[in-house]
Amino acid sequence: MPDALPDLFHADGVLFDLDGVLTPTAEVHMRAWQAVFDDVFARWSITPPYTDADYYDYVDGKKRYDGVASLLRSRNIEVPWGHVDDDPSAETICGIGNRKNAAFAASLRAQGIVAYPGSLALVESLRAAGIPLGVVSSSKNAEEVLAAAGIRSLFRVVVDGVVAERDGLASKPAADMFAAGAAALGVDPSRSVAVEDATSGAASASAAGYRTVIGVDRGAGADALRAAGATIVVDDLAVFVPATRTDIPETA
Repeated sequence: MPDALPDLFHADGVLFDLDGVLTPTAEVHMRAWQAVFDDVFARWSITPPYTDADYYDYVDGKKRYDGVASLLRSRNIEVPWGHVDDDPSAETICGIGNRKNAAFAASLRAQGIVAYPGSLALVESLRAAGIPLGVVSSSKNAEEVLAAAGIRSLFRVVVDGVVAERDGLASKPAADMFAAGAAALGVDPSRSVAVEDATSGAASASAAGYRTVIGVDRGAGADALRAAGATIVVDDLAVFVPATRTDIPETA
């Protein structure tokens, strides 16, 4: 645990990434990407093999199609971009991205999802204190995940992959999405807090001028999150919950 924690309860607002911060859906995303890229790499004889490190370096936190393009570019592979309505069988950036999304959606519906206990406790405490809350997620599945976890009503705004596509927002690590989140919530980033588990997201929030960028280390690595712009890194958001809250587990 860090020696000194920032005071989230006097921030203008707090904006959370979703996957890996509020819910353990980052693991579901990782498994879906692994299955899709393992198949693509095998059929196209791409080397070296896809690894978890590739997920964190090229995919994590980015909009779906940008992640596909970034990963393939790392192997010097270029394929047509295609169209957002491409069939999942299409050998295009969009087709591969849609293939992954189909795998993710099937897993989510089969297994369901619950929020991390520490994250939920913090969100509920901040909401009770009247702090405006929002979600900034590159995923187009954000609304579905929030609803499945039963936490959509806790957030005033959601800026997700659907909004990013509609409004032409650049993918994280560009500042666009976290800047749009602050604007939608009506808060000043320089007096607000962003919470991220991806290096691309930490970089986005830092570029958007957030006063505090909390990195939640779910696998990206504390050093990598700090290098990307996190001002503090924790393992679990429960550390920010006031001591008066005694009804939650110590860890997720």
